Amino acid sequence: MQASELQKTLESKLTDCEVIVQGDDGRHFEIVVIGEVFASLTPVKKQQYVYSGLNDLIASGDVHAVQIRTFTPEQWKDAAQLRVG
Repeated sequence: MQASELQKTLESKLTDCEVIVQGDDGRHFEIVVIGEVFASLTPVKKQQYVYSGLNDLIASGDVHAVQIRTFTPEQWKDAAQLRVG
């Protein structure tokens, strides 16, 4: 599976979020999900929310490993100010 395919899949399942997926080996991905939904969730619930869109792909073996980072829109804006380049 390509990163762009996974991104489209997650965008269709997590419709209230912006999704960014990177990964070039087809099985290991870095996923950033930005949404207001994360404002009221605990860290574990944030991960579970994103995994809800991944469970079938992990079970089938299409996705082997993921690194997930979640942000509210405000947190993402603040993080953008810290990024270089």
